[in-house]
Formats: sequence, structure tokens, C-alpha cells
Amino acid sequence: MTTVDRTSGEFRNYLELYERADLLELGQLADAERWRLHPDPVVTYIIDRNINYTNVCVADCQFCAFYRRPKDPGGYVLSFEEIGAKIDECKSIGGVQILLQGGHNPYIPFEWYLELMRYIKRHHPIHIHGFSPSEVVFFSERFQLPVADVVRELRGAGLDSIPGGGGEILVDAVRERVARKKAQTDEWLGVQEEAHRQGMRTSVTMMYGLGETNADRVEHLLRIREVQERTGGFTAFICWPLQPDGTPGLSHMPKTDAVTYLRTLALARVVLGNVPNMQSSWVTMGHKVGQVALRFGANDYGSLMMEENVVSAAGTTYRTTLEQIERVIGDAGFTPKRRRQDYSLLEEPATAAA
Repeated sequence: MTTVDRTSGEFRNYLELYERADLLELGQLADAERWRLHPDPVVTYIIDRNINYTNVCVADCQFCAFYRRPKDPGGYVLSFEEIGAKIDECKSIGGVQILLQGGHNPYIPFEWYLELMRYIKRHHPIHIHGFSPSEVVFFSERFQLPVADVVRELRGAGLDSIPGGGGEILVDAVRERVARKKAQTDEWLGVQEEAHRQGMRTSVTMMYGLGETNADRVEHLLRIREVQERTGGFTAFICWPLQPDGTPGLSHMPKTDAVTYLRTLALARVVLGNVPNMQSSWVTMGHKVGQVALRFGANDYGSLMMEENVVSAAGTTYRTTLEQIERVIGDAGFTPKRRRQDYSLLEEPATAAA
């Protein structure tokens, strides 16, 4: 992996743009880039469901209010049948994908994950977008397998794509402070690059507001761009702010505001000209800001999010319906279109209930 030169003119220009540009001017730059990449007045969204197969975790991230330590009350592992029932509920409203993620649970054997993939594909077939890079690194360490083998085994069992969960800020000094037991920057990006090498598409994220500097945020974006230049495997970028309420180590951190979110999204759209899609994070910001984001670089409204447990554990509980998503997109001047994980459009989506 390469390093980012913080003394370069490009780095300084991006940092100055982020910190000093007029908000609307920065938004206009991002909007122009959005239209360059997506000239049609369409905003996409997907119907899927987050399934957190376990909340037992030994990573001890300072920002997570969701996890439980081994043997803590409230720890769980879902059965295959429970996961299958959740998939069927998702498919009943037109869902085309599940987002399958969980804690770093030391008691689950690797074969369990492989058999889960096979079970889903055999009995509840659906696109499986699952196992973040941090989980893959955990599997590699726990089961003493090279990352390439972990990815290959999961893919062979039925995994279709990998989400960008656990990205936080891709600067080791930040990760060491807030998530020292989890994959560091090169490891996290290495999983992404290995997945791309094996023909899988992935998404990439940023969770900011962890006490990092603005320069750290710029470095995060440049590290993503550098991988994308080599592989072209990222389908989308998603950013959102830390939700500090109830977290074990960061509850004292202030919530960042809507302006910071819009500036961060807009800068990402300007920097990441080689990442085709940007999602609006209405789940953390609400629909009003989520709608404004469609003029600050976002071309996608994310997911109906039939189920969400991690962000809501920290007290953020925005919910929506299909009708509301389509109304928000339409009121912003765009045509709503449903999509698959790879951003191909569903021309005739199944009828869905709210």
C-alpha cells in the first residue's frame, strides 16, 4: 500500500477546499461531478435488510453501542431458520439483497459461515452482501487462513459482494485509538483489493466524528481513490457521522451537524471521481438533509433498510417507507429507480407494501 503525502499541493488544495470553500460553492462542484457521472435525472435506491447474525464481539470498539462481550447478557447468534425467516420477509416486500454482518464472535467456527451461505442460497436465494473487511481479517486471524483463502471460501459458498463496514477513518493513528483490536488501514483495504482481484464488487465507507482531524478525512478519501485506480472494484461510497449516544468510549463526543455532513459528502464526490456512486445517509441524518445531499454529490438514496440495529443502538432511529423514499426523491427533482447491489436498475420492480 502507498502512503499519502500530506505536504503535496493536491492534498493541501483538497484540505483548503474542505475547510474554507463556501458551502454552496462546494456543493455546486460536487453536483457538477455527479451530473458528469450520471447525466440522467435519476436517483436510485435498493430494498434490502440488515441482518446482524450475532452481536457477540471481542473488538471492543469505542464507538459501538450494539455489541455484547462473550457471556454478557443479551448476546445472541441467530439460527439459520431465523435468518431465513428474515430473508423471506424482505423478499415479500420486493427486497433483492441482504446485508449480512455481525460481531467478531470467537465461538463461531468457520464452517458455520460457509454452511450459512449454502443454506441461504439453497433455501432462501437472494444476493448476499456480507462480511465487512474487518470480519474477514478476524476470520483470517481466528482460523489461521490467508485473507485470500477466506474470501475465496466465502465466495465459493455463496457470498456475492462485500460491504464497506468497519472503515471508520482509514488512518492508523485514529484506528489505534478507537478500534485497536480491529483491522488497521492496510489490512482493511487489503481485503477490499483481494475481493476485487477475485472478481467481487464492494462498497467503501467513512464514519467521521471520532476526534480525527480534517486532514485525516482527506487522507481517508485519497487512500480509497488510490485502491480504486488499481482495481475499479468499488461500486459506491457512503459516509455518515458518529452517533455517540450510548457508546462505551465516545459518548462525550459532540454530534456533528448537517453542514459538516454535506461538506464531507461533497468533498468525497470531488475527490473520488473514480468511484461511480455516492449514497445519501438519510438513516443518520434524516430525510431533509438526505434530500439536500442529492444536490451535494449523492446519486443514490441508499436502502429502505427494513431492519437496522447498529446505528439505532446509539439512539438514531430514523425510519421510512417506500412511498416516502420515492416522494423525497421526486420532490428533489429526480426520478426514483430501484436497483440491485451493482447499481443495475430493476426496470419492473415487484409490487411492494410500505
